[in-house]
Amino acid sequence: MEKASTRIKPLAATDSRSRSVAFTAFSIAIITVSAWITVPIGPVPFTLQMFAVTFAILVLAPKQAIGAIAGYLALGAIGVPVFSGMRGGIGVLMGPTGGFLWGYLIGVSLAVAVLALFRRRGIDNFAVGMLCGIVFTAVAYVCGWFQYMFVAGVGPFESFLVCVAPFVIVDVIKIAAATAVARAVIHAVPSR
Repeated sequence: MEKASTRIKPLAATDSRSRSVAFTAFSIAIITVSAWITVPIGPVPFTLQMFAVTFAILVLAPKQAIGAIAGYLALGAIGVPVFSGMRGGIGVLMGPTGGFLWGYLIGVSLAVAVLALFRRRGIDNFAVGMLCGIVFTAVAYVCGWFQYMFVAGVGPFESFLVCVAPFVIVDVIKIAAATAVARAVIHAVPSR
């Protein structure tokens, strides 16, 4: 009996790793497609990325969520056209809107830490999901705002008007939608 359970453990571990890699890769694909859905309104376009990244934060394990963002940024950095407007390359990361992308990695890291804190206390509701999405988005805004200010050579107020102000209401709606969809997926898919 003991030998049988020993044989099953590696398979379960492999299955778990395979599932983790698959979820991470699928999340990278969703984030990429959401970047391609673009409404150009100025130097910073509207995309569905805030929805996709918030969704990933809420449905993936913390390491998977951070891995998905890191993988997405790595693919873009080497030139794969995963960023908005089907662009890629280090130039996009260093350009006027690249701060948002760097902010994704920092924001996701903070958001998953906040989510883990609440989940350890047994709290995992819609408000927590919204809070995590807002933490992620706020960090992305700050990073995007500052990089745009320095690269474009504009002042903080002008940068805020271009990079943050037009997006707040729409992004809160995307966060709410992502939270609702994530909660439905979590309840529908068997736990890890």
